[in-house]
Amino acid sequence: MTTTATEIVLPGKVEPEGLRTRSHVIAEPAAGQVLVRMEATGVSFAEQQMRRGKYYDQPAFPFVPGYDVVGVVEATGPGVDPALAGRRVAALTKIGGWSSHLLLAADAVVPVPEGVSAADAETLVVNGITAWQMLHRTAKIRPGQTVLVLGANGGVGSTLVQLARAAGVRVIGTASPRHHDAVRALGATPLDYRAPDLYDQIRALAPNGVDAVFDHVGGAGIVESFRLLAPGGTLVSYGTASTRDQEGSSRLPVLKLIGRLLWWNALPNRRHTSFFNIWTGVRDKARFHAKLRHDLGQVFDLLADGTLQAQVAARFPLADASAALRLAESGTVAGKVVLVP
Repeated sequence: MTTTATEIVLPGKVEPEGLRTRSHVIAEPAAGQVLVRMEATGVSFAEQQMRRGKYYDQPAFPFVPGYDVVGVVEATGPGVDPALAGRRVAALTKIGGWSSHLLLAADAVVPVPEGVSAADAETLVVNGITAWQMLHRTAKIRPGQTVLVLGANGGVGSTLVQLARAAGVRVIGTASPRHHDAVRALGATPLDYRAPDLYDQIRALAPNGVDAVFDHVGGAGIVESFRLLAPGGTLVSYGTASTRDQEGSSRLPVLKLIGRLLWWNALPNRRHTSFFNIWTGVRDKARFHAKLRHDLGQVFDLLADGTLQAQVAARFPLADASAALRLAESGTVAGKVVLVP
């Protein structure tokens, strides 16, 4: 059987309207592979950086973006359990997700529970793994603690809020005022991230400091994030959004940030910092995929039982990826913009 894939190509540093569409024939799955028909993929902050050439380790142009994908297994290769055929699965891809069909390693896909829609599951693949691992593996949060989530209305931010609340943790979340009702509905105390007295407001809510800060912004504000920590607290940095639109090296802002975090860790201040990278440990593929299946499985279970609510900001056909990317970059939506066939 011949399968033709339609995919969206990022040809270079272009505006969203510069994305291109192409089609090509996909081979039968090889040993250890599955052929997946995409049902949902997403627009994440990574794609916003990639089109500017600002993502830390993106490939050379041109390439197909798409950090994660949810779809149905249409065929299995030699050595793969044939029972996977027909199953809805999710995968972390980094690139390649903006395609109607993909070949993926069978041990890299995670089953999606029955009753969970593809779009809902998609909102919690990269966002869910990121939030779960930062909370439970990096910050090691405990019930009764207080944490600060920057960008609490975003894809990762809204997931962080929900997972933290499910773990019995109090959450302060920054967002634009238009998103405060949504952030409040998730269980966090919202604050205007542009308020001139923002940090004073945070200290009034947590006079002894917060137990963890989750900061995707980086830049000069990372200093204030660190100062907000209580003794024993953890600053988890997971991005450099503040430099998204700046020209120059994609690596330098990240390296400067990591250097600062390492310096703070070397000081006897009873506070900890970490730069979270979802791909840490990927060279040991078996261990990496086992951890991914466990953590995303935990997130999907919470979605299936109603503890987590999927935050779908909007749905666009794959062919309208340009409009989807433009909306995601506008900063006007809460949750994740999803692409569907």
